[in-house]
Amino acid sequence: MAMTPEELQVLQRIENQLKDMPFYVVEYIRSKKRAGLSADTLLQYLYRYQHFFHWLLREGLVEGANTASIPYSVLAELKKQDVEHYIEFLKEESLTQKNNIVKKRGNAVVMLSVNALKSLFNYLTKETENEDGESYFYRNVMSKIVLHTKKETASRRAQKISSVILNEHEINDFLQFVEHEYEATLKSTLARQRFNRDKERDLAILSLFLGSGIRLGEMARILVKKINLKKQLIDIKRKGAKEDTVRIMNQAIQHLKDYLHIREGRYTGSKEVPFLFVTLYGGAARPLSRRAIENLVTKYTAAFAQGEGMSPHKLRHTFAADFIRNDGNIVLLRDQLGHSNIETTSLYTNLSNKDNEQVLTRMEKNRAKSENR
Repeated sequence: MAMTPEELQVLQRIENQLKDMPFYVVEYIRSKKRAGLSADTLLQYLYRYQHFFHWLLREGLVEGANTASIPYSVLAELKKQDVEHYIEFLKEESLTQKNNIVKKRGNAVVMLSVNALKSLFNYLTKETENEDGESYFYRNVMSKIVLHTKKETASRRAQKISSVILNEHEINDFLQFVEHEYEATLKSTLARQRFNRDKERDLAILSLFLGSGIRLGEMARILVKKINLKKQLIDIKRKGAKEDTVRIMNQAIQHLKDYLHIREGRYTGSKEVPFLFVTLYGGAARPLSRRAIENLVTKYTAAFAQGEGMSPHKLRHTFAADFIRNDGNIVLLRDQLGHSNIETTSLYTNLSNKDNEQVLTRMEKNRAKSENR
């Protein structure tokens, strides 16, 4: 399948990172790439390994001139306490950002680091093979590391999601706003010109998020030849490079037709670009990046809400919530969203509390009646 310039850039970054990695990390990356682990995940793991190896050198837990020279025997001999000290360091290290703002790492990044190391150690102790047919080592210290995360009920998680998505009445209002009212909010002539140039494309993207529930990465990788307007189907590439076919709502199909009608005439050279969504750069068409798609979603939703914008993932949540509100089957929703685990999909069954509210109201009325007897 064709790759976007953004995906090619990620692969190049991986190769650059591997130059400073020990041979066994290179083997790990090659193995996981063949197994279908996404390039984005592999790159994030490499950043985590780089940080970990530099920490080992600074702490004097390994002798060596650079990260590439660290032998796997060091990992085999690490004590549980050493790893716990590293995790504490991850949590407490001060990170300086723009304008000299100092922040700490969030729990999500700490968890990513731990998971990256767990994956590497699991590979080294179970999937590798030396000249004698044995794994590189067998003592997996990372198997002893357990992070206790804050637990929430599905209902509580659903409430957090429902507070930041479009409700059933706002979905069409939002698309109508972009189509008929957004231009009036723009102050400069250049901004209005760019909006009118990209209007059909942007509406197709927004409508497709809300009419299919696909992910940001899946949106960026859609190929023109993989769209079946008549059957309202699109072939996409899921996580783990899995091929899938997704059904699209009619409203999104209509917006896609409008965009495809103007695509070649408005974006010079777009006929030669296999990816559906394009932009003009240097006078020629090129695939629209994930970052650009994310930015346009945030821009339009912020204008609609007259406040903070939403991410593409929130539009995915919006689709899922609306699917359940309209008596959608949770198994069908799982397949539509591309979830591998139905427990993830079950979160959306808690997004609508109308039935719950009605039950409580009836309970109150019946209790009041019993008191008056």
